[in-house]
Amino acid sequence: MTTPTAAPTTARLAQLVDDVREAVGRGLPPDTTACIVGERLAAHLGAGDLLTAEQREGDPDRYRQHILHAEQDGSFSVVALVWMPGQQTAVHDHVSWCVTGVHEGTESERRYRLVPDGTTARLVATEDVVNHQGDVCGFAPPGDIHRVRNACTTKAISLHIYGADISRLGSSVRRVYDLPADEI
Repeated sequence: MTTPTAAPTTARLAQLVDDVREAVGRGLPPDTTACIVGERLAAHLGAGDLLTAEQREGDPDRYRQHILHAEQDGSFSVVALVWMPGQQTAVHDHVSWCVTGVHEGTESERRYRLVPDGTTARLVATEDVVNHQGDVCGFAPPGDIHRVRNACTTKAISLHIYGADISRLGSSVRRVYDLPADEI
């Protein structure tokens, strides 16, 4: 279940929000903004005082999204995703630029490219990435098709910062792909 909060709940989260607000406020192109936001996020990953116990709670049936902050003007949101072992997303892309950082555990990601195939299209897997605690990646559409999963045996927590109001949209996903996929 999505749980929006009106304000950051820890001093470190408040600092992260301020750092992101400054970066987004520069009005730079999406890919540049994602790069700067990623630098800001990296400094907070792994810190024990970033999230409350409630914001670290998972769900046994599916990964859990905790909305930590949504900027009033809709320019960005900060979300914690909590993944129990084996949980994963569908293959998807996003509504806006996105930065992710692993706060705890390890996440595996498979990236795809959409390729025309006659009158339809297919997905081609282009890269497998394993992100460990402290790793950050960022991207801006187009070219952001992927699937993320927790392939380790313990809980994983990642922070996601989106250039959109996720509390209003409910999700960062623009489109889910149910197409044939060529694997690596």
